[in-house]
Amino acid sequence: MMASPTIQDIFLEFYPQYLKKYQPSFDQHRAANAIMNCKTGRLGANVSVCEECGTIALHYNSCRNRCCPMCQSIQKEKWIDLRREDVLDAPYFHMVFTVPHELNPLIYNNQRLLYDALYHASSETIEQLAAQEKHLGAKVGYICILHTWGSELNFHPHIHTILLGGGLSRDLKWKDKGDKFFLPIKVISRVFRGKYLEKLKQFWETGKLNFTGSAEKYRGYCAFKKLLDNLYAKEWQPYCKKTFNGAQSVIKYLGKYTHRIAISNHRIKKIQGGNVVFAVKDYRNKGQWKDLTISGVEFIRRFLMHVPPRRFVRVRHYGLLCSRTKRKDLQLCRRLLGSRQYHSKLRDLNAVQIIETIWNIKVNVCRHCGCEGHMIAYGKIIPLRC
Repeated sequence: MMASPTIQDIFLEFYPQYLKKYQPSFDQHRAANAIMNCKTGRLGANVSVCEECGTIALHYNSCRNRCCPMCQSIQKEKWIDLRREDVLDAPYFHMVFTVPHELNPLIYNNQRLLYDALYHASSETIEQLAAQEKHLGAKVGYICILHTWGSELNFHPHIHTILLGGGLSRDLKWKDKGDKFFLPIKVISRVFRGKYLEKLKQFWETGKLNFTGSAEKYRGYCAFKKLLDNLYAKEWQPYCKKTFNGAQSVIKYLGKYTHRIAISNHRIKKIQGGNVVFAVKDYRNKGQWKDLTISGVEFIRRFLMHVPPRRFVRVRHYGLLCSRTKRKDLQLCRRLLGSRQYHSKLRDLNAVQIIETIWNIKVNVCRHCGCEGHMIAYGKIIPLRC
């Protein structure tokens, strides 16, 4: 039976055609090369030899690029496992901050600047409203994660927020409203809109915005002012999902959002006649899955739109989860709640032990003779650089 196609297969087949039509950025080209070379001889390999039967095993190196669907599994599992130590026995909510599609060209052409503005506007909105006595009157903790894609790989920047449903009051007492979400959605919408557009105006006034490509239409003063007027007139659409069912479900849920890339291999159905067929969610039909067919070059164009700027931090912690004060704040919260301390299961394990613990794969077992503990690391194969 023929193996299912992968994103690597798509890049190997269509990336040369893509380069004839488009000019990728440095970060995009770097990600594309990493995906094409991942787990191939071009990145080198590690060699192991069985002491019993002499079988030689080659393990090709991963590219470790965060946009590659074949990498980051161990790092993802370790990161999620460490978050166990931050979880409290308290309500949690999943909020999503979105912006109107009219902003997409401007955001795409000013990614680092306007992605940062998304984080700042959403975090300031939560902190301001949560601190007000009529809503909660407490300092809360939350994680913000940037996603830039829709199901069809279209450009759709938004912030996912995992929000603790309670916090510390000014007199260091625990406050929450149970499973009831404590912030009014309409107020969130207007405060978030005001904060983001205020930052946009500041960038305009200081000349920091880039109006190239599809954002060229907003370059002039009148066009930019008209854009702002239209955005102020719109009701923005943040929303909140239901509370999580216990602390362990929060930990599992984090993995669905923190290290996700634009599309994973399991959604690729086939490559046929210069086209790629992949599964997408049809939100107009109650989120039912359907197949979408686009050209291979267009697939790569859409995929590369979601390569973040180099060293851009996509997962950020705020409030009670801020790294500077997290240890002290969470210890106090646990005492006030009578909450148990969850411990990391993978903290002191090496890569071989993590692979065996999570996926039950014994790296040190010879696949030929089945002898356990006899696969000895022999050396590395380093690729030649031309």
